Amino acid sequence: MVPTMPFTMLSRFLHPDPRVRRELVDLLYTSLPQVMAISVTSVIGAVALTVIDGDPGYAVIALLILITASARIASLLRYKSRAGKLSDVEVVRWERIYGAGACAFSLALGALSYRTLHLGDAPGAWLAFGLSMSFCVGMVSRAAIRPWVILTAAAALLLPTVVAGLMRPELAYNVGAVMLVFFWLTLREASKHLSAAFVERLEARHRLALQASRDFLTGLPNRAAFLQSLATIGGNFAIIAIDLDGFKPVNDRHGHHAGDDLLRQVAARLATCAGADGIAARFGGDEFMMLKPVAAGEHGRADALELARRAIFELSKPYLLSDLPVRVGASAGVLVNDGEFAAGSTAHLLEQVDRALYAAKRAGGGTARSDADDEPARRAAV
Repeated sequence: MVPTMPFTMLSRFLHPDPRVRRELVDLLYTSLPQVMAISVTSVIGAVALTVIDGDPGYAVIALLILITASARIASLLRYKSRAGKLSDVEVVRWERIYGAGACAFSLALGALSYRTLHLGDAPGAWLAFGLSMSFCVGMVSRAAIRPWVILTAAAALLLPTVVAGLMRPELAYNVGAVMLVFFWLTLREASKHLSAAFVERLEARHRLALQASRDFLTGLPNRAAFLQSLATIGGNFAIIAIDLDGFKPVNDRHGHHAGDDLLRQVAARLATCAGADGIAARFGGDEFMMLKPVAAGEHGRADALELARRAIFELSKPYLLSDLPVRVGASAGVLVNDGEFAAGSTAHLLEQVDRALYAAKRAGGGTARSDADDEPARRAAV
């Protein structure tokens, strides 16, 4: 689910998928080598002009370039150290921080060009123009990632130069200023097309990744995604194996389309039972799994059994298949990992929960059985 964010002027430029958005911002913040290179050369160039000409304006601009360059480098390093812990909303904030830093540096570098043209310093203008073009080349390499950042920064860079060029009495400067406007318009069109193609590839890759981890029928995580979650979960957790009772007769009587519809409704109910911190997955056929963090000790076991009973109860409610009410039941096996199986393999955990499920099926179905119990848990109300 995409987090709700307050509307701002930049909201329409943000990608709606938080996964794609995060990857785009991560790519922005891989620009440390380019940022450091242009920062060092810009500071050296501005300081050189200050020393050669002795103009206090150059000194102020050199200081601004140093400050904005240092802030950009610091933000790049800070993002790299915190990227894995950022929420989706914080990632959006860091995208804006990157844009603000790029624009601030661009404005300072543009001010250097303005000052050289204002003073009529031809060698200085040539140096400032070279620095500006070097910065533009570095930005163009990011045009496919976040074009709004590049276009805003380019405008901040070129605007002072355009204004100063139009203020000069020489026609050549006036024409050059107009050409810079056309350069920005060309950059805008190129960025738009590059970004569309690049983002489309990212979206396609994420769709393929999602399809590889999702059950095509129910939309739940599939076996592979569940096993991945099981392998990476920490702390105390419960595994609940669920098998439908009486699904085959429904499938045989009403047809496979109705059976598919029933499985989708089962998946929706299990996802609701699992909650935001749990996972409901389809293993195949009418077999499902739930994975959920629980408290330690007996409280965790009680919560896991209660969750299994609630799932059985929800699944026992009638389903509408082509406006016809249909009922099926469910059995559940429950395993709580409170450290006993910490060194065991995933296959061992699944074997234990399957054993509990088979015990529930042998008890007549409609029952939740824990791996730690000798007797079935109380039958769920149906």
